[in-house]
Amino acid sequence: MGLCTKIELMGPQSTQGEQPKLPIPGVKNLIAVGSGKGGVGKTTVSVNLAISLARLGHTVGLLDADVYGPNVPLMMGVRAAPSAIGERIQPIEKNGVRIMSMGFLNPGDKPLVWRGPMLHSVIQQFLRGVDWGELDYLIIDLPPGTGDVQLTLIQTAPLTGAVVVTTPSEVSLEDARKAIHMFLQVRVPILGLVENMSYLECPHCKERIDVFSHGGGKKTAEAMNVHFLGELPLDPAVRIGGDSGSPVTLGNDAAGFTAIAKEVERRATEERGKKGPSIKIED
Repeated sequence: MGLCTKIELMGPQSTQGEQPKLPIPGVKNLIAVGSGKGGVGKTTVSVNLAISLARLGHTVGLLDADVYGPNVPLMMGVRAAPSAIGERIQPIEKNGVRIMSMGFLNPGDKPLVWRGPMLHSVIQQFLRGVDWGELDYLIIDLPPGTGDVQLTLIQTAPLTGAVVVTTPSEVSLEDARKAIHMFLQVRVPILGLVENMSYLECPHCKERIDVFSHGGGKKTAEAMNVHFLGELPLDPAVRIGGDSGSPVTLGNDAAGFTAIAKEVERRATEERGKKGPSIKIED
């Protein structure tokens, strides 16, 4: 029986009532990366953040929770399908990161047509049915918006915090503010806001060009009293790395991702300190 078939046979599960937020066995920090809208580079940030944290010496997992549009396999250069040992799905490891994605189970251009209850089932399967092992960080790449996947994750898993990605344009910032409000309303700490595609440096004259305006991310963070994690440039190398399955953080030019990873590391430590020592749950 294929892995995708096994997940489908689980069927819809009720999302009614309050569910306990049980820790994911072995996972120290559970960090969601979200955005109010698509097209802002949320998956690019998730992938390069995960690799940057791994290069800083941490054990890292990357869960692609964008079920309808899973792009992590392409960006990480992974083509293999995961195996299972007993009831436990084994994540694919690449670039020092353990990865799970619906893109492994539903590859190619075939659309996934599922309603909310099925999304709830698959997210729970990916969180608790995958043999993640011991992880310092599990980065969760959320779909854009504030829908079913976000609610399932927030209601059932104890998030260390969330990273919100935006571009400097007001259209993007308007939706980013909605994402921040969503996390704050459900008491998920905001680790910080990232301004992606902040500027373009002309390759000839080195002049800075503010393609999508500039500075809106920092101003929004200050206005909403959340931490500003930093700016990421509009860099062709980032796009090339994502399209080719060789993320930019694998090379010497980390395009600012290392600095942001260190800030996430620091902010996650602060949030864990506020909550006190965690209880370790064994499999």
